[in-house]
Formats: sequence, structure tokens, C-alpha cells
Amino acid sequence: MARVRLSRIAVEDLDALITSHGLPADTRDRVARSLRSLETFPLLGRELEGAWQGMRFLIGPWPWMLIVYVHDPEADSVTVVSIHDGRASTAASGG
Repeated sequence: MARVRLSRIAVEDLDALITSHGLPADTRDRVARSLRSLETFPLLGRELEGAWQGMRFLIGPWPWMLIVYVHDPEADSVTVVSIHDGRASTAASGG
């Protein structure tokens, strides 16, 4: 079972989204629930291309939330590297 953790940047991204989007108090719990499937299926998310190559993403608890992560099979871990509003022009792109 893969260990899932959030990078400092991902935590900062999430905090910024909570503030800017007025997300509910249970947002962190909702994101944690979205990430649970990665413990068993770390390659579940779609692979990204271009500048984001080697990373994957999941849709978070809201359909606009992109959770970008990288899987390290040797360490059996998943690290969430960033969390974006997929509607923004700066969001990670799958193609």
C-alpha cells in the first residue's frame, strides 16, 4: 500500500484555494478522501504531458480541482506536488 503525502507547495496551494474560493471547513478532509484511492492504485490518475511529464492528476472533491502527484514505485509512495483550479489558464494540462 503506497504512502500518500502532500508537499509543502501542495498544502500552500490548498490553503490558497480554500481562501480564494471560500471552500468549506471540511475541505482538507474531502481532499484526503479523494486521495485514499492512491494508496491502493497509485497510477490511477491520468499521466500529464509537456512541462508536467512524469506526473499524474486526479480530479479532487470538486470537478474543477486538479490534484497533481508523482508516484515513486521504489519508495512505494505518492507525493501530491500541487493542487490547482483546472479552470485557470495556469493549471496543469493533460495534453
